[in-house]
Amino acid sequence: MSAFVVNAQTRSDLGKGASRRLRREAGQLPAILFGGKSEPQALSLVQKDLIKHLESEAFFSSILTLNVDGTETKAILKDLQRHPAKPVILHADFQRVEDDQPIKITVPLHFVNEGKSEALKMGGKATHIVNQVEIKCLPAALPEYLEVDMLNVKVGDIIHLTDVKCPEGVVIPALALGEDYNQPVATVTAKRK
Repeated sequence: MSAFVVNAQTRSDLGKGASRRLRREAGQLPAILFGGKSEPQALSLVQKDLIKHLESEAFFSSILTLNVDGTETKAILKDLQRHPAKPVILHADFQRVEDDQPIKITVPLHFVNEGKSEALKMGGKATHIVNQVEIKCLPAALPEYLEVDMLNVKVGDIIHLTDVKCPEGVVIPALALGEDYNQPVATVTAKRK
């Protein structure tokens, strides 16, 4: 079972006005569940419960248990729409997960061993260019994050996507598009004098 359980109810009142009423009057949030072999399903969630889940970085890259009117479904959070000025979520998109179907999801990058790196101890400065990357894998192989090891970097090094070690069964789809998509993830530069 997933570490995150999101409770939801189906909703039949659809449209822009219905979504506004849902957010304003009931403290709810409109959402949709799509993918798999079933039809898309319009949902409503309790806004404060979802905000509590969003405090955890792992929520964005985990298989969630979506409890819809008592029926549990495995899903991932595919997209969030936020208000441009207020700390309010306007809509959430969830994608169903099937054990035998690969999924594409964005996972965070964790830069490890920066404190142990000789280049950084001697005054080098690490700059993180990318903090997350899209991966493709089966649900059972989904990592919470990918590690970028900074232990053996030298001043002037550029760490690329190909330098990110992926667990077995996990690939970075951008790398299949060619060398032009092997973007830099981090750089190590000398401090200015």
